[in-house]
Amino acid sequence: MLNKLADLNPYLPLIAGLGILVLTAFAAAFITKWLWVALVRMLVTRTHTTWDDALVKEKTFSKLGQIVPAVLIYRGILLVPNVPDLVDKVTQNVAAAWIITAIAMALNSVLAAFNCIYEVTPAARERPIKGFVQLGQIAVWLVTIILIIAVMIDQSPVIMLSGLGAMTAVAMLVFQDTLLSLAASIQLTGQKIIRVGDWLEMPSYNANGDVVDVALYNVTVQNFDKTFTIIPTNKLVSGAFKNWRGMEESGGRRIKRSINIDITSIRLLTDDEFKRFSDFALLKDYISTKEADLQAYNDALNSPGESDVNLRRLTNIGTFRAYTYNYLKNHPKIRLDMTLIVRQLQSGDNGVPIQIYAFCNDTDWFNYEGIQSDIFDHLFAIAPEFGLHVYQSPTGTDFQLLGSNSSQS
Repeated sequence: MLNKLADLNPYLPLIAGLGILVLTAFAAAFITKWLWVALVRMLVTRTHTTWDDALVKEKTFSKLGQIVPAVLIYRGILLVPNVPDLVDKVTQNVAAAWIITAIAMALNSVLAAFNCIYEVTPAARERPIKGFVQLGQIAVWLVTIILIIAVMIDQSPVIMLSGLGAMTAVAMLVFQDTLLSLAASIQLTGQKIIRVGDWLEMPSYNANGDVVDVALYNVTVQNFDKTFTIIPTNKLVSGAFKNWRGMEESGGRRIKRSINIDITSIRLLTDDEFKRFSDFALLKDYISTKEADLQAYNDALNSPGESDVNLRRLTNIGTFRAYTYNYLKNHPKIRLDMTLIVRQLQSGDNGVPIQIYAFCNDTDWFNYEGIQSDIFDHLFAIAPEFGLHVYQSPTGTDFQLLGSNSSQS
């Protein structure tokens, strides 16, 4: 048939042969893309293993199927008559580059599938390998580029590899960020500094949330406002950040908050108050112990005098501090095996701060805030029982009450 076409026109066999080759390649691409992939997916669904599901998810079989039309073109161009040697050579080189690229894509998808399989294992939380997988994919592409260039210029790849020594400085400059990220990724994963699921706080990048991805070049943090912050991996090694994992693993979340007392409301306890507080369940032991201590101290004075000013007496703020400590000590949500302090801080323009430093036994954010709020709700409400006023800056209501009292007087 081709001879008859050659009798009509010498170029017709070439055109017909190229047309048949192209149609065959398209048919092979269609078969491998739809029939082959569909058959593989049907077989995968019938198995109980997970590794083949990961390969299908990463489209490994689809990428392998792209080799078939490339091989047909690579071998079929030799069967087309009257093809110039230059066209024959260029076509084969392009087809070879196509085959190499398809193999590289398949290898990278296998690496990605391996990472998917690894991420569902318990060890993945401790030591993520996504950064190393990405480094392997980069290495595959570097080798692929070298092979493609060697094929296109029809030279041995060994010749190109022999010249890499002179390109080392340039390569280090070009891949500087990659090398820094690799070193940082090894340090982060090797020392378990960052793991997926950690609560990370890095003010320099406005990051405050959960780590959702640890990759070669960056770490992705989903902030509590549902936004995402991308942090370069090497910045986590050179910069400062806070990882709250230790708090979550310890099972105790710190409460460090103050209630400010108006200085003008601080005074000595009266005898009636002394007796009344001795009926408080949380103050019985405290009052009993203090009463004995004060009696011993006052009896030891050589000349106490007739005035009470020479005697040692309890204050309402000290009694309130003792009440707060015992209240926390008996609170079911406070950990007693961790630090528990109720202390008075330096007084200032906002009164005298009474600070609670304790640890809640529930690290969940929602529950923790509720427990902390309940504690201070109680302290704000109980403070007037001790004759104490919680300090706050004057508001418009205060000035209205002052004006109303002035007009009535």
